[in-house]
Amino acid sequence: MNSRELALVSTATVFGALASALAFRFFLSPKKHFPHTNPSQNGVVSQNRSSRSPFDPSKRTGYLSWDDYFMAIAFLSAERSKDPNRQVGACLVSQNGVILGIGYNGFPRGCSDDKLPWAKKSKSGDPLETKYPYVCHAEVNAILNTNHASAAGQRLYVTMFPCNECAKIIIQAGVSEVIYFVEKRLSDSDIIYVASHKLLSMAGVKVRKHQPQMNQILIKFEEP
Repeated sequence: MNSRELALVSTATVFGALASALAFRFFLSPKKHFPHTNPSQNGVVSQNRSSRSPFDPSKRTGYLSWDDYFMAIAFLSAERSKDPNRQVGACLVSQNGVILGIGYNGFPRGCSDDKLPWAKKSKSGDPLETKYPYVCHAEVNAILNTNHASAAGQRLYVTMFPCNECAKIIIQAGVSEVIYFVEKRLSDSDIIYVASHKLLSMAGVKVRKHQPQMNQILIKFEEP
């Protein structure tokens, strides 16, 4: 089995387990329980299967668009992050719609997340007492988690617009398009996003903000 086949098999295995084991919120919606509704109501993806005639030959309506699907996976990945302040997820997708890698913000493999700090600021002013020198960003992890499949020419879905350091890696990896959900700008760090926009533009990487067709997605732990 070559490296690309291994990447596809690994990805399919991971998402098969996630789909059956996790419920997730989508597009920054609060965690609430909603009944099964028609997609026209609140934009919730769900259908009452019992009300559908078994003789109806038409396909189901209200299914996810590809963009919503991949962005939802980025949001699901973010739920794995242990960062108490900001959870970011990313999903790397090939041009023909194959998921190549997923990632979220966290510490490097082998580095205990119980022994490194999660704080945003240090009381003593020591930057080594904050998370920033240690954390790996979601975009980088998604690219590195491809089992050696190339990121060149692929699309990257991220829940938050990448900073300048991540933009450099995205460019060097050859990613052709970045689709983001929200851009978080802080008063003391606007420069990292300005620089990111400039770098991505100069490198010819297409950037667009995701426009969801659904307000939220609900997955229930129940038999189909």
